[in-house]
Amino acid sequence: MGKIAVIGAGSWGTALAQTLAAAGNEVVMWARKPEVADAITNEHHNPRYLSGVMLSDSILATSNLYECAEHAEALVIVTPSRLTRQFAQDLAPVVEDDTPIVICSKGVEEGTGLLPVQVFEEVLGNIDRLAALSGPNHAEEVILGVPAGTVIASRSRTTAHYFRDLFTTSYFRCYTSPDYVGVELCAAFKNVIAIAVGAAYGFGFGDNTAAMIMTRGMAEMSRLVKACGGDALTVMGLAGAGDLIATCTSEHSRNRSFGKALAQGATLGGFEKRTHMVVEGAVACQTICPLAEKHNVELPITTAVRSLVWEGAPIEPLAADLFKRPLTTEFWGLAEAGEKH
Repeated sequence: MGKIAVIGAGSWGTALAQTLAAAGNEVVMWARKPEVADAITNEHHNPRYLSGVMLSDSILATSNLYECAEHAEALVIVTPSRLTRQFAQDLAPVVEDDTPIVICSKGVEEGTGLLPVQVFEEVLGNIDRLAALSGPNHAEEVILGVPAGTVIASRSRTTAHYFRDLFTTSYFRCYTSPDYVGVELCAAFKNVIAIAVGAAYGFGFGDNTAAMIMTRGMAEMSRLVKACGGDALTVMGLAGAGDLIATCTSEHSRNRSFGKALAQGATLGGFEKRTHMVVEGAVACQTICPLAEKHNVELPITTAVRSLVWEGAPIEPLAADLFKRPLTTEFWGLAEAGEKH
């Protein structure tokens, strides 16, 4: 295979680079810090993320973005979601019009409400060469070859199948979907719900509470996905339910861990400084809420998380307010038994 450029050398970028190498590809990673790029190339490990894992000899790295992307057969974008537009603009001079690009960042752009694929389309054009990758994929397990599945979504079946075949290994199984809107919204949304679950545990609530938050969180996800033009059924798949379960229950989940720490007095800045990781759910709860307001969709759990993270609201009254909400049918849009539609 030709050169595959992985833009981003965090934990997920490193795990995906290792997966691509295991699938027989030549991989070049872009790392922001030159010392990280040098260590990946010369010592075959990432000194900052997943540092205990030896990387494939076929993985090289550079801190020069143009050098990484130039003449690449395909690009894999694994950067913080808030920087999506910046990287799309930075890559514009060097990326060909038909170069396949798969975006693994998870979020909604502040101000515009655009999803990562939509941002790249706006900057680079040709949406049919764009795809999104998301699923229950903790980097700490994927890099070790622990079996996992993911979803690659693209409007173009050819592009989806291209990246499916590019990433698939004996332990990393890829499914395809045409619903990039649903997949990308689920990817952002599940991080918000994971913060809520973590906060519930941190406050002293139990498994019953966590299960309720997860399930009602999926209801919020499906309402917004449908309102934005996606398929509500996507929420039941790997990118929705699968990723939500993994993110809300795993010890590897930074969003769940942050929620738990937040309930015990931590701050967002302090947590990110200590872990060297971006809490994507903290950003997502700010950007998803305006999107929901635009489409007139109620998101009570997401709104509560935004109040908790950004306004310092205490958990107890937030939980009380959620329980005071009007009682209704479980499934949105369905009338109660015996009730006239």
